[in-house]
Amino acid sequence: MADVVRIGSRASRLARTQVAEWLAPIAVRFPGVTFKREVILEGGDQDRVTPTLAEVARTAGGSAFSTNQEAALVTGRVDVIVHSLKDLPTSVHEDTLLLTTPGPREDVRDVLCGSTLKGLRKGAKVGTGAPRRVAQLLALRPDLDVVPIRGNVPGRLARTTRGGLDAVVLAAAGLNRLGLLPEVHEVLDPAVFPPSPGQGALGIQVRAASPAAELLAPTGDPQVDACVRAERALLAELHGGCSVPVGARARIAPDGLLHLSATVTSLNGTHQLTATGQAPADSPEKLGTCVATDLLAQGASDILASIRNP
Repeated sequence: MADVVRIGSRASRLARTQVAEWLAPIAVRFPGVTFKREVILEGGDQDRVTPTLAEVARTAGGSAFSTNQEAALVTGRVDVIVHSLKDLPTSVHEDTLLLTTPGPREDVRDVLCGSTLKGLRKGAKVGTGAPRRVAQLLALRPDLDVVPIRGNVPGRLARTTRGGLDAVVLAAAGLNRLGLLPEVHEVLDPAVFPPSPGQGALGIQVRAASPAAELLAPTGDPQVDACVRAERALLAELHGGCSVPVGARARIAPDGLLHLSATVTSLNGTHQLTATGQAPADSPEKLGTCVATDLLAQGASDILASIRNP
């Protein structure tokens, strides 16, 4: 078993908060282990301006928010990476694995900050850097002017007061973890504004067959894990990533069945496909694949191809 575990994460306040959230019960469970944190800068941390940053990373087979951390893990610089799971590609390095997802999962929903949807005037400027949010906003309010923005949560939130924007869309999970939910806001209904696969969950990545992997293998929440595995399996089947307009939400119902709903939306918001399914909670990948197959049969591949090859 490991005596020292080195934890890698991004540099932001949110990343530090996520490490603390994950580590609090882990440190109590393993009092004889020393945990050390190391900051790893990602492309998305160093370039907060380039609008095509996520597209470039996706084309190269990586992520603007996880590639450097994964490299640090594989080379042994760190033993564990704490990710925002929604930013992690569905296919991780072959020498690594994801542990059972920790729980509880934070709020999966998105939040419109600075206004409500009905309160936005025609032509109002709304900021977001995510194609999914762009597409879903335009599906609900085609009269809005959606503006690309980058930066950390506090910086994006500040654009509503001194950055010339009427509102911004952010994840409830980040706002809650940082205690930054603004007074004027609207929590968006996931039935009509489905979140990114994995949103609100942490992804714990380790080197396969390492002392840290052996130590931490028993940790995590099987029910949360089943939900995010279904969402990520759907995304993988659609050959998508965090830069495509795919929304998904899985939950375990009182009857014990795992339910999954998902959408694919054209970037201009005019075409939206929806599919749902349910399965035993011990078959999350099968459920994700089945729901994705339904979306593909409806024509999702055409929408996604138009985004990848505009």
